[in-house]
Amino acid sequence: MATREVEFWYEFASTYSYPASMRADRLAAQAGVKLVWKPFLLGPIFAEQGWNDSPFNIYPAKGANMWRDLKRICDAEGLKLTLPPHSFPQNALKAARLAIFGERSGWTPEFSRLVYRANFAEQKDISDEKVLRGILAALNLDADAAMAAAETPEIKSRLRRQSEEAKARGIFGAPSFTVGDELFWGNDRLNEALAWAKRG
Repeated sequence: MATREVEFWYEFASTYSYPASMRADRLAAQAGVKLVWKPFLLGPIFAEQGWNDSPFNIYPAKGANMWRDLKRICDAEGLKLTLPPHSFPQNALKAARLAIFGERSGWTPEFSRLVYRANFAEQKDISDEKVLRGILAALNLDADAAMAAAETPEIKSRLRRQSEEAKARGIFGAPSFTVGDELFWGNDRLNEALAWAKRG
């Protein structure tokens, strides 16, 4: 029996996860494949590779090419792209915890898209609680309740476990897509992941 499910592993600081997040649901629906959103943290995975920063900062030529490449991708998708307001990558811990909290209520995908838009299109600081509260309010959610829940031991533990699962699955960057034990890395591999899921 076909798997017909793709897990979408993403990190809010990840540049290429921005366009992926904007098209993933639409393409999955067209393919008749269920998309499971899986927020996680890349920092611990990078640290184990000896990196204390994004590889796009560690290797300037790679970073310069990434921003140019991302601009082409966003232009093709009709997405606005601006550099984050402060340092890159931004601290996405609070946003990731909120996304984890939203999983059970079903608002994680739309919340995640709005966080990406704030980060990469609106030059907002996604580590700022005011920015996150504004996003929650835009979704007609109780911002006070969500922010409080995101700081509970349960949510912190769930994010930690999901990040550890990503590492155990062999994920080394974002966005990544998994179909069973098969791993597809990169925004440009979404279609291949969906096709693989349809094959079962």
